Amino acid sequence: MQADFAVIGGGVVGLSIAHGLLKQGKTVVCIDGTDSDFRASRGNFGLVWIQSKGIGHAPYAAWTQKAVRRYRGFVDQLKADTGIEVSYQQTGGYEYFVDDAALQARAASFEQLKQDLGGDYPYEVFDRDRIKHEEPAVGPLVCGATFYPEDGHINPLQLLHALAHACVDLGFVHLTGRKVVGATQGDAGFSLTLDNQQTVRAERVVVAAGLGAKVLGPMFGFRGLVMPQRGQVLVTEKLPKLVNRPSLTVRQVNEGAIQIGDSKEDVGYDDSETVPTTASIAARAIKVIPALKSARLVRTWAALRVMSPDGLPIYQKSTQCPGAALVTCHSGISLAAAHSELLSGWLLDQPTAPDLAYFSEDRF
Repeated sequence: MQADFAVIGGGVVGLSIAHGLLKQGKTVVCIDGTDSDFRASRGNFGLVWIQSKGIGHAPYAAWTQKAVRRYRGFVDQLKADTGIEVSYQQTGGYEYFVDDAALQARAASFEQLKQDLGGDYPYEVFDRDRIKHEEPAVGPLVCGATFYPEDGHINPLQLLHALAHACVDLGFVHLTGRKVVGATQGDAGFSLTLDNQQTVRAERVVVAAGLGAKVLGPMFGFRGLVMPQRGQVLVTEKLPKLVNRPSLTVRQVNEGAIQIGDSKEDVGYDDSETVPTTASIAARAIKVIPALKSARLVRTWAALRVMSPDGLPIYQKSTQCPGAALVTCHSGISLAAAHSELLSGWLLDQPTAPDLAYFSEDRF
């Protein structure tokens, strides 16, 4: 099997990259793993988010802004191409606070980030009266919130579905349930050996396998600097409209259920749910939205985020294996539009490609 590109990883990051390359007229083989692999694309919170990303790291904030500002056109085109509705809502989002000092500290960090971005960071701080007006369900402990008008949320499973269909329609080959167990490079490009002894040949390779980059990265000269961070999520029964806009911890999805999350645990590769953490998540949510106390939970899950040492994305081209690239991040949903519409230019060394030098492995 021969292609211009082999993309290793079939989650939202890998499929977004494949989508962009296919749009450039390139042939792509996607080598996807098995259902037993850790898959952040099937367990994330579904936010398309700018707020708080890039505090102290203005290039990351700018890159996230660039991605989110392209999102509406990106998902509208996906729907036109596939007929799949991804339920994208972009009406702004909040971070709630129950401590005024913490709210003021966050506002100060946003003001610094706004200066670092030349004034382009249109956040607002809502006091108690304003947030109560916007979100009548918030409880008496909430003293205020930060608001960012370009934040939003999406159904991540529908996005994954739409990307897969769009890529198939554009002619890519999707090898599911397969792992790369060996790789060599010659004059004609790369030869990848799969676990069923199948061979895939490609001029270039993109490693977009999430936590799989720990093992796969070194095959192509990368350092494999990824680590897991567990997040747990609760989902309620379907409820009448309770919250108008999403937040970092609570969002009401298009079908009516309330999704509750935002836990961060360093527990290695354990993706099981735990009662103490889910209880803590629920307690925090009830502080913000007291009506949730009487809501029935219908399911919980845990998933592993893909984290670099500093939490930022890694975009790296290999010096040891020219033609190989590594893409890894924990914000694959928020960055999907940029990965589809802008990253192909970087992979193809086009003069209009974004400058991603800030995100190389060299920073470590």
